[in-house]
Amino acid sequence: MSNNLDPFSNPLNIQTIQEIDNLDLSIMQKHHLRILAHCLQILQFINADNSFEYQNKNRLREWCDNQSKKFDDKKFSDLFYEQLESTSKKLSSFSKKIGKNIEDLKIDDLVPLVEQS
Repeated sequence: MSNNLDPFSNPLNIQTIQEIDNLDLSIMQKHHLRILAHCLQILQFINADNSFEYQNKNRLREWCDNQSKKFDDKKFSDLFYEQLESTSKKLSSFSKKIGKNIEDLKIDDLVPLVEQS
């Protein structure tokens, strides 16, 4: 997964999707892993973005608001933010548990999280 590309212009690439599909997981676990991987990519992108607009604000909230402008839908922004914030907390807790920073998580790191769900 690339950390320096806009996740909406470059969602999970085919190689990552195939990597997930080749894992010995149930269909639901693979789907869960794809969602977690996409959220992780978004969170890593936001954390890597040092643009001025994110200074001194809730970066995730602002990022979601900026994305929702494409759809002119405030409810989308609120729901998207709630889902990403929830996933962010889950991934942060998990990354600490395995002794990594969220920025350093990879697909392989997420497999045990999905397996225990």
